[in-house]
Amino acid sequence: MARRCDLTGKRPNVANNVSHSNVKTKKRQLPNLQMKKVWYAEESRFITLKLSTRVLRTLRKMTLGQFLRDQGLAAG
Repeated sequence: MARRCDLTGKRPNVANNVSHSNVKTKKRQLPNLQMKKVWYAEESRFITLKLSTRVLRTLRKMTLGQFLRDQGLAAG
């Protein structure tokens, strides 16, 4: 299963660990993803999504339908 947010597409970032002697080694910075059941009012049902915590904070302020329309992911 891919580590990617279902709504925003946020995914792992590749960066360097830099030691005191300036030796660089690759590391992955993983997004904080959570499995969450979200109420989708337009279809009157819960949808299980893998969401970043940033999206969860946004969904406290607006509904899933509003978020999808703002992002251009839903018709209407």
